[in-house]
Amino acid sequence: MARAFKLPDLGEGLTEGEVARWLVTEGQEVHEDDPLVEIQTDKATVEIPSPYEGTVLRILVAEGEVVPVGSELVLIGRPDDALVSGPSDKLLQASEAFVGAVGPASNKLSQGPGAAPRRVQATPVVRLIAEELGVELASVTGTGPGGRITEDDVRATAAGAMQKEGRREKLRGVRRLVAEHTSRAHREVPAVTWVEECDFENVVLDQLVAVAVKVCAVALVDFPELNARLEGDEIVYLDRYDIGVAVQSDQGLVVPVVRDANVKSIDEIGIELARLTAGAREGTLEPSEVRGSTFTVTSAGKLAGLFQTPIVNHPEVAILSIGRIAPRAVVRDGEIVVRRTGSIAVSFDHRVVDGARAAEFGLTVISRLEGGSAS
Repeated sequence: MARAFKLPDLGEGLTEGEVARWLVTEGQEVHEDDPLVEIQTDKATVEIPSPYEGTVLRILVAEGEVVPVGSELVLIGRPDDALVSGPSDKLLQASEAFVGAVGPASNKLSQGPGAAPRRVQATPVVRLIAEELGVELASVTGTGPGGRITEDDVRATAAGAMQKEGRREKLRGVRRLVAEHTSRAHREVPAVTWVEECDFENVVLDQLVAVAVKVCAVALVDFPELNARLEGDEIVYLDRYDIGVAVQSDQGLVVPVVRDANVKSIDEIGIELARLTAGAREGTLEPSEVRGSTFTVTSAGKLAGLFQTPIVNHPEVAILSIGRIAPRAVVRDGEIVVRRTGSIAVSFDHRVVDGARAAEFGLTVISRLEGGSAS
């Protein structure tokens, strides 16, 4: 009898995951612990092995779909239950009945108030074609057996929508997570940004981010409200200083975390940052390496403008960004001189942090950067 493999509990409070990539195809034989599927979870990708031995009878969730923990992902059964090219029509109908009985609500689409729910019936190949063509399967009438949507149905629907303007690409993977995260932060956090000029003559630019991480971690000890969380009607002041660092990757923005940055040396932070940055860009970071930061530092380097107004990395309450550093004419001791300057911006949650305290924190960071002291 076919067995359904469900999306397991991935720990750390995760409630859903995106099917990033299937590592098997329908009709393929798998052994226990063979790689089965890659699941995208909160900016990290997790490879899940097969818990069963048998034949992949039916893939129930297409790549790019987001499903809650506990949802059926795939049917696995005996090798003689399926054809090499995939499940037979008879088995397919049995699978549909099985999924209809125990499948997740996300596989069903309401036709309107009072109407019976209808499942979208389409193979993973058809779902992929629909995604590439920007066709919503819910809007397609299936002409295949049992109302199943065929490739021709999808292409016909796409042809009727050719007048739509521009190239369409589904929001998925890290980009989807970034969109959800920043939208929530913008919606929930009443943020304010404070900006001031900083002289970077005494900072080795190759170590800029590591130095900034260290300076911020040390300064936060004296500004606990910037190293906090707002949980309901309580402010939680954290006694750890785990600094997130925004890293741009091909998939989107990733924020790996430097743990205990207040007690690490600048060299130690630099080594850790190099490892985390490489992992972020290669997509090999563990979920634990991108969670639990207490404060975030971001710098776009040469791509940075004069200053930014960064979005607070919810559930944190503050973030510091570094603007573009360049030689500029400034006044020092009544004379115009050329100094390597840039800006420091602090965005903060005004529910937790007062403007004066955010300014004092920013000035403390600037003072230590200008003085060449990270302690």
